[in-house]
Amino acid sequence: MKESPQIVVLDGYTLTHGDLAWEALEKLGECKVFDRTSAEEVLPRIIDAKIVLTNKVVLSEATLQQLPQLSYIGVTATGTNVVDLTAARRKGVVVTNVPSYSTASVAQLTIAHLLNLAQHVGGHAIAVRNGKWSEAPDWCFWDTPLIELSGLTLGIVGFGEIGRAVTKLAHAFGMKVIATTRSQGEHPDYVRMVDLDELIRSADVVSLHCPLTPETKELVNEELLKAMKSSAYLINTSRGQLIDESALANALSNGEIAGVGLDVLSVEPPPADHPLILAPNCFITPHLAWATLSSRTRLMQIVVNNVAAFLSGNPQNVVH
Repeated sequence: MKESPQIVVLDGYTLTHGDLAWEALEKLGECKVFDRTSAEEVLPRIIDAKIVLTNKVVLSEATLQQLPQLSYIGVTATGTNVVDLTAARRKGVVVTNVPSYSTASVAQLTIAHLLNLAQHVGGHAIAVRNGKWSEAPDWCFWDTPLIELSGLTLGIVGFGEIGRAVTKLAHAFGMKVIATTRSQGEHPDYVRMVDLDELIRSADVVSLHCPLTPETKELVNEELLKAMKSSAYLINTSRGQLIDESALANALSNGEIAGVGLDVLSVEPPPADHPLILAPNCFITPHLAWATLSSRTRLMQIVVNNVAAFLSGNPQNVVH
């Protein structure tokens, strides 16, 4: 009988979150799932594993060198920075990821942040609950500016799948769309491609959808923030490290931009004294854009398919 592969999931709770199960993966072989794994627990838990799945648990070169049985690493996300890919390649370990599973969900939260900045739906609902409407002298009230999106200019930084999905939604609201990207390709005729400087100067809303690279690290810095309109909004559902967070906190405190919607920070979870948590007109969600049930269901299915494809000798979604 062919030996079952030993499969270890290092941080499964983030994906399942209590409403998904690993039954399909367990059908592929002996499987051990850990909700969370600390740095000290990584090596003893996977020392004999052939297949390891990780979301945010780091697999460094030092760790990989001590895993003689390891033949496959499945990253249960799109980004693969948690794995030393060079070390894995040297060991002949196949590394796969899960691309494109969360495009619709991330685009949806991007627009949710935009709508919140424009109309503060949650804030006004809380005000009603706290009695402000009941106490109002008029039949209606609002305590923040109300902004109509139609006719405003949305600037998309990074025109990949998610940037394109956000563009379609913004176009449906009647927004003008400009975009900047390093990659070449076709784009809808309602999108005008510009350089970054023009985008920053012209946009009423700047939305970040580019990957984190040495070139994009702290792309949004003090100089760029000063170039934005004082009435402009900034949205980031991509990577926290794209923004110089101290510079952004200062810009908000000084009224240099109108507001910010963030789903990511440079350190997650953030320290309690993070400068943006209490910054004015800054609305932060806890890195949940990807996490709708539909999105995680797709993610789980592709994770399992990736492992099955590897076991069949035809790996898919291989990271090179």
